[in-house]
Amino acid sequence: MPKNHARKKALASLKAELGVKHTDAIALLDHPDADERETLEQYLAEYIDINTYREAVDYLRQQQADPRNQVMCERCGWTNGMVCPECEKGCGCEYECTGSRHHEYAHDEDDSDFTSYGCDECGAGGGGDPYGECCCYEDEEEAA
Repeated sequence: MPKNHARKKALASLKAELGVKHTDAIALLDHPDADERETLEQYLAEYIDINTYREAVDYLRQQQADPRNQVMCERCGWTNGMVCPECEKGCGCEYECTGSRHHEYAHDEDDSDFTSYGCDECGAGGGGDPYGECCCYEDEEEAA
């Protein structure tokens, strides 16, 4: 009896949270892979055009079959869609490359290996704010 009650609560929660029909909630709850189930729930919650379990599964299979999403390096986990055209290896294992892909996909713990690309004196334009303006040399320009 408690197992049935817990299942009913889980189905009600899924229907309310994701706005899906009862049959879609059952299919989602019975999905065999827990990691995929989490991804399917994310698709149903975030994408406006995905409204059913079947649409979510179709989109997941499409993403899995896309060659850009295939892992190219097991060590760093970069996919073919992340490849860096500026270095020899093309993946995140190349720490000396200062290419834009390496900076874009760098993990927080790896961020210290990359320069901020901002002003050396005030830091404007770097540190997550690429549109910050440096005012360090305005006085010199006005004086000239």
